[in-house]
Amino acid sequence: MTEHRETGRPGEEPTEPTQERVLAGVHSYSRRMLAVYDLWILGMVCPAVWHCSRRRMARHYDRNVGARHLDIGPGTGYFLRRCAYPTDTPELTLVDLSPEVLRTASARLARFRPTWYRRDVLRPLDLGDRRFDSAGMNLLLHCLPGGMAHKAIAFDHILPYMEPGGRVFGSTVLAHGVRHGMLAPKALHALNRDNDMDNADDSLAQLGTELSKRFADHRITVHGSMALFEATVG
Repeated sequence: MTEHRETGRPGEEPTEPTQERVLAGVHSYSRRMLAVYDLWILGMVCPAVWHCSRRRMARHYDRNVGARHLDIGPGTGYFLRRCAYPTDTPELTLVDLSPEVLRTASARLARFRPTWYRRDVLRPLDLGDRRFDSAGMNLLLHCLPGGMAHKAIAFDHILPYMEPGGRVFGSTVLAHGVRHGMLAPKALHALNRDNDMDNADDSLAQLGTELSKRFADHRITVHGSMALFEATVG
């Protein structure tokens, strides 16, 4: 495990990917894939290939989640069903571009009565007057198209809805600046080739640079191929 803090130099200029690239990642999240997501991706791929367990990601949620929480890319809702909220009645808002993800996560989180929006996080979110104590972006950035400077626009679209002192956190698989296990390089190549990921150029230094541009207080902790980041809104 390593911990990374840096101010960094400005990253590359954002270049907007085509709509086809934006939608490519959405199509991966079919009903069939989501049915095995918790077991296969979280239970097997994350620990065996990326060397970061779902237990570690769950602790990341527990440390950062607030009473009014925005989750971008909630997947199946696995972590949101289990995390330690600071209240018995958390207010959950889910955002994803995939209608199948929103249906699955909303159904599994029904006891919390979540609000959901179908949105592209790389565009303004249009969430009205909602404000949040925390925002989660777990296993999201490596699925977004474009370079890290373009992916980081997602932070800019979240920040207007955050309360001062709120927490923005998440995790992402990186291609550079991390220590890969034996299985990771081939997996990265295959997933980028098939458009399930778009992170062949993503690096730890770039992630640190983009966080530093927006948050005075942030931390990145590296576990294998994955970076877990957390930041406080000023």
